[in-house]
Amino acid sequence: MKLTATIFQSRYLAGGGATPTSSCFPSWLGCEGSVLLNSTKNNQAEKVAFPNLSLRGFQVIDGVKSAVEKVCPGVVSCADILALVARDAVLMIKGPFWEVPTGRRDGRVSSANEALTNLPPPFANITQLKTMFLGKGLSVKDLVVLSGGHTIGNSHCDSFSNRIYNFTGKGDTDPKLDSKYIVNLKSKCKPGDVSTTVEMDPGSFKTFDEDYYTLVAKRRGLLESDAALLDDSETKAYVKLQMATYGSTFLKDFSESMVNMGKMQVLTGMAGEIRKHCALVN
Repeated sequence: MKLTATIFQSRYLAGGGATPTSSCFPSWLGCEGSVLLNSTKNNQAEKVAFPNLSLRGFQVIDGVKSAVEKVCPGVVSCADILALVARDAVLMIKGPFWEVPTGRRDGRVSSANEALTNLPPPFANITQLKTMFLGKGLSVKDLVVLSGGHTIGNSHCDSFSNRIYNFTGKGDTDPKLDSKYIVNLKSKCKPGDVSTTVEMDPGSFKTFDEDYYTLVAKRRGLLESDAALLDDSETKAYVKLQMATYGSTFLKDFSESMVNMGKMQVLTGMAGEIRKHCALVN
């Protein structure tokens, strides 16, 4: 079974886009695998919501699920598989290991509209971010720590194009973004580009490290939500600490925050189901 390579490839699902590296926050419902569901004729699923458009590798998770079903059918949920794959993908690129609590069940509902309303958008300010994280039972520290998952993230140009071309509607740029970085981004993203993706931590895409915080401190956080970490005393202090100490606590903190997030709105007992296919309800 080529499961190891499959897990490694799936880091794109674990880490892409405008949300922190995670197995749960891309879903507005929590850790119940709803982000994996496909749209149907009568429903647009949350994977097509704007905050989730950079997520990739869904077919890889489907492949892991298929392999697991052959060994122990109807036992391991897609939600657990996603949580475990996210951990293993991070570990394989020199990130930390953490024990993943299992026993989650899969949800049956997935809504693009709800995801659009409830997930942190790439242009979120610090007040919005704190409100959204606290509303999910996560702390401000969890917010700044999990944002560090953008060290292996990528984002479509249209998630930040306003920062480099039309920040206030006057053809201007975001003053919170380093001017040299703006030039670099303009060379990769032309106005109206909705298909090109850009690494959130250039040069560090295959290594899970603290470099993200150095970029944020130097005003090179790609998204407005990255730059927003400098607008709050607690999150700014954490950014500065990791930059000054070469990430002395980041890996440990990330492990703890991932466990915290892994407990978010979990379905257990008779709630939900164990899907046979991660993209479809039973």
